[in-house]
Amino acid sequence: MLKYPVINNIFRVAFAAIILLDVFKEISWWPYILLGAIWLTITIIGSFHIRWNYHLPALHGNKNIPNNLVAITFDDGPHPNFTPKVLELLQKYNAKASFFCVGHQVHQFGGIVKKIVANGHTIGNHTYSHSNKFGFYGTQKVILELQRTNRAIKETTGLDPKMYRPAFGVTNPSITKAVKKLQLTTIGWNIRSLDTTKRSKKTVLERITNKIKKGDIILLHDSSDKTVEVLEQLLLFLKQNEIQSVTVDQLLDIKAYA
Repeated sequence: MLKYPVINNIFRVAFAAIILLDVFKEISWWPYILLGAIWLTITIIGSFHIRWNYHLPALHGNKNIPNNLVAITFDDGPHPNFTPKVLELLQKYNAKASFFCVGHQVHQFGGIVKKIVANGHTIGNHTYSHSNKFGFYGTQKVILELQRTNRAIKETTGLDPKMYRPAFGVTNPSITKAVKKLQLTTIGWNIRSLDTTKRSKKTVLERITNKIKKGDIILLHDSSDKTVEVLEQLLLFLKQNEIQSVTVDQLLDIKAYA
């Protein structure tokens, strides 16, 4: 996969080569514009595709796991209406999951967060504000967001999360520096359900079940009735196919908390 530092070095050399060529033989402006446009395109795409690991290393599954296990993960909660329904279904099907929580919602719905942990699921950091502008924050502001979320979770549960999932799956140099400073482990996914889009329940479910395999990490959101309905059908599918959902830290064999 392409990496941000490697791409930067390649384009620095390419720009230097063009400048050197321009010294000996005057050339037009378009090679500079073209090279800059290519760099910008690659960087923008890499920033929005966490599975590229373009800016920072993220864990997206465990292909080498010997057992028939997957990890269901939920972003954007806890939600007072939908997270309890999710927890009921997980308990009904004896499944475990991981919840990447938004810090300000942890403060609002601490009782639900406590129940998530009490039911044997794990909690991760999903920023404090989940702002649409998060990708434009500087390093220090990202650090403060992640620290506030971890503090909210620790005050509520006594646990200090080590797992982080970027809001919207967006990464950049500022987020990379913040994650490195706070020594967090970035968690991605193999299967993005797209349950927050206008796609039907049937389409979302098929998107997951048509390609699921052991070691996969599934991305869902505990923020709608549609996801709750998809989850029940997914858990039934896993049961019928003798696939067990475990917490993402168990799937990846990493520490969920400090």
